[in-house]
Amino acid sequence: MKHSTKKFLKRPEFPGGKTAFKEYVKKNLVYPGEALEKGVEGVVHLNARIDDNGQISEVVVEKGIGFGCDEEAARLINNIHYGAVSNKGVRVKTRQRFRIEFRLPEKKKSVSYHLKKSLKTKPSEQKPEIKRYSYTININNK
Repeated sequence: MKHSTKKFLKRPEFPGGKTAFKEYVKKNLVYPGEALEKGVEGVVHLNARIDDNGQISEVVVEKGIGFGCDEEAARLINNIHYGAVSNKGVRVKTRQRFRIEFRLPEKKKSVSYHLKKSLKTKPSEQKPEIKRYSYTININNK
């Protein structure tokens, strides 16, 4: 028996595929202020209905992380539009899951140092002359 690779119904797709969707999220994600203050990171899982015209509706947060991230993820999903699909006159509504990842921006670190040269031993002492150095390193997280 030969299996067909054709699908009976076509599903709506984001224009440009998964890479374009990731780029859209990266470009339009606004990290909530409360989440920044609390240092919240994580992934928000959403579920949404997509009709045959590519319109998004009924966005539901399945698993959230709070602190404004759930609302921001829902806003991103509500603002996208999928491509329209023609299924030989059949109007089909599908559901799709989404993952929106929230990662804090990396903190920049700066390093500064100060070098001090200690005094040489006195010539009256018979010990060999030894040069001594000390240094201090400050690491600032900004």
